[in-house]
Amino acid sequence: MKVVFEEELLMEKSMAKVITHPDEKSHWDSIQEAICQSETKLVVINAKNNRNVQIELSSVVAIESEDRLCGVRVITGEMYLLNKRLKFVEQDLGSSHFVKINNQTIINTRFISEFLSTDHARIKVDLNDGSSYFVSRFYIKNFRGKLS
Repeated sequence: MKVVFEEELLMEKSMAKVITHPDEKSHWDSIQEAICQSETKLVVINAKNNRNVQIELSSVVAIESEDRLCGVRVITGEMYLLNKRLKFVEQDLGSSHFVKINNQTIINTRFISEFLSTDHARIKVDLNDGSSYFVSRFYIKNFRGKLS
């Protein structure tokens, strides 16, 4: 099989267009499955030895702003550093399962165990790894939209 890549500026960033011969229509399911199974990797810095490490994006629980870097926590509890500011990380993640809940934090919605309303029109979010965060009033609408 020959693979050809083309650019199209009008297409969304998170979209891929696959064009096949009509006789290959029976293979579309396996092609889609192969593309969807390819896991997005995130290159982070291991603070213990200052080396770059690739981690799966699906294992990331939370990303927190730390000055001009970001702290990345994975489901195993390990912490890594990401050499980007939080606003650029948010743009790179696009419309995946991540949502910004306050000025310092982006969480993965797949790891939400429960959430409840608190004082001052905020929401407390508990994650599967035992951590909890507060959704600020400014980000509540975006948070609710992401969960629906």
